[in-house]
Amino acid sequence: MRKGMLEYCVMLLLKSKPHYSSDIIDELERANLIVVEGTLYPLLNRLKKEELVDHEWQESAVGPPRKYYKLTENGKRVLALLEENWNTLAQTVSRIRENNEE
Repeated sequence: MRKGMLEYCVMLLLKSKPHYSSDIIDELERANLIVVEGTLYPLLNRLKKEELVDHEWQESAVGPPRKYYKLTENGKRVLALLEENWNTLAQTVSRIRENNEE
């Protein structure tokens, strides 16, 4: 379950603007979702292979150029489907919880 959630959360972060990998990790940590580089990079590589994200190199003032990840058009379409599925799932779980509270 966490694996699918992580993919969705990363894509949500990339929806608004390109992100550097350590910025993705920082934002996930601020949301209490702890992720290490060893988990994030394989996920980003898989999303790139599936043509859901792409990357661009940007110069850095404090070192070598950095790779920034962004959603592709296909990634935006897939994210819209994931958002629909998430909303449906959240509503279903909420109904079940409400109907079974004592």
